[in-house]
This record gives sequence, C-alpha cells and structure tokens, in this order.
Amino acid sequence: MSEFAGELSPPFEIVEPQAWRAPIIFNSPHSGSVYPAEFLEASRIDLTSLRRSEDSFMDELIAGVSDRGFPIVRVNFPRSYVDVNREPYELDPRMFTGRLPSFANTRSMRVAGGLGTIPRVVGDGQEIYRERLDVDEALRRIEVLYKPYHRALRRLINKAHQAFGAVIVVDCHSMPSVGVSRDEPRRPDVVIGDRYGTSCAPLLPDLVEEMMSSLGYSIGRNKPYAGGFITEHYGNPASGLHTVQIELNRAVYMDERHRERGPRFAQVAADFATLADALAKIPFGDLGPFQAAAE
Repeated sequence: MSEFAGELSPPFEIVEPQAWRAPIIFNSPHSGSVYPAEFLEASRIDLTSLRRSEDSFMDELIAGVSDRGFPIVRVNFPRSYVDVNREPYELDPRMFTGRLPSFANTRSMRVAGGLGTIPRVVGDGQEIYRERLDVDEALRRIEVLYKPYHRALRRLINKAHQAFGAVIVVDCHSMPSVGVSRDEPRRPDVVIGDRYGTSCAPLLPDLVEEMMSSLGYSIGRNKPYAGGFITEHYGNPASGLHTVQIELNRAVYMDERHRERGPRFAQVAADFATLADALAKIPFGDLGPFQAAAE
C-alpha cells in the first residue's frame, strides 16, 4: 500500500474554512492529474490521450469558494485510474485476470461502456490497458483510494448535516464541448443534474439555473448528464441531504485541444464564487428533513 505514499500523497484534499458560512460542500472528483508511473507504463495510450477524461482545472475554478466560507473537496488521482463517481465495485470482468468478488456489479450500463470504477477506456473510447490487470490490483486501488475518499466525504457531509440540519453537495464536473455522436445537439454552457428531481429539493437546480443564466450561461437540465453515483448516493432530500451536479462546457473556460486555461478562466472562477454566495442565502430550514404535506 505504501507505493502511493510518494506519487499520490495526498490522494485527495479537503479544504475547510475556519468558519463555515453555510452547509454547502463543493466537490471536484474528476480533476485529478497525478498519474502514477506504473499506470503510465501499463497504458497503451499516451498521457495526452489519458488526460481527455479529466475535468481539467475544475478544482482551480472552485478553489476560491473556500475563502468565502465553503469547504471544497478535490481528488488528485485521475478518474482514468480510479473513478470515485461510480459504485465501489462496478468492474468489467473482461479487464482482469482472476475472479472478481461475487458482489461486483459487472452488468451496469457504465461497465458496458467501459467506464466502471476501474475504467477500461478514456472519454473518447480509446482502450487504456495493453494487458489485463490482476484483479487484486483493482481491489487494492478501491481499498486505498476509493474507499478513503468516500469515508472522508461522508464525514464532511455528516458534520455539516449535524451542525445545520441540512447539507448541499455541489458536485462539479466539466464536459467536452462536442459529444461523441454527431446527432447530439450543441451542448449548453452548463448542464444541471439532479437525477431528474430525485437528488435535491427543486429550489436548488432552479436557483443554479437562474443564477448562471443571469451571468450569461446557456443552461441544460439532466441531458446528457443527470448526475453519477455521488449525486445519486448522497442525495436524500427527505433527510435534508441534497446533491446537485454541475457540468461546465470546457470550451467556456479552456482551450480543449491544448489543455490550457482560456481567456475567460478568471471570470468563470469568479462566477462560481457568485453562485456560492447565492446558494448561501437559501433558507436552510426549508431544506431540513421533509415531512409529507397535509392534503
């Protein structure tokens, strides 16, 4: 387990403000860009291709909210190595030598697409590995990287929930400006995902849409991204636990081809701070554990 001590130390970071302004956690699970040497050696594609799966710079775009009283969580290892926005054992048996545990989910749509907990492909469909991985390697990554991240995120969520009676997780991602399918329409600047109304109270995506629209962004809802495992797993509005996913079009803030920050980068970062300020004004008493309304 100690081989991660140098390259991936720390594997993820939580930046908490001295005083929480509101129970709002900004999370960036896919912006990690520290690629272990053994991973690069096992890959059949180069680093540039591997990085196509990254939500590049998303952690930087939300970094400023910690100075305004909001905690942030960022993962340092790449999603192509371990994807924390999946179930813990969404694994493709075709990738591994050895027998997967009986409890592994081998038939999810994400596994079928090559995008399980240990991905088989990068975002544009290129195969990652030259050879099959030993199943023990997959389980090791889950134990050493995936599970500690989720334990830490859960502790942070519980801390906010106990202190405020409600909590909002803003799960921050970025998407390619153009989809793989030519039939897909032009993607908006921002796609808000709430698992079709199940992961949070309706006022949250409504507020995000109103705020980002007022700042000049075009908005979509739940298509092509409704939210992944984090949004679904931690969102339980009936218990005062709310998650909303934000997918930002990469063309808005970066040069996708050269993977460089674009001219609007600083403004987009400032807009996230503005969004955080708007979310902090929500009456959190209205987001606590819900009771069925009397008819």
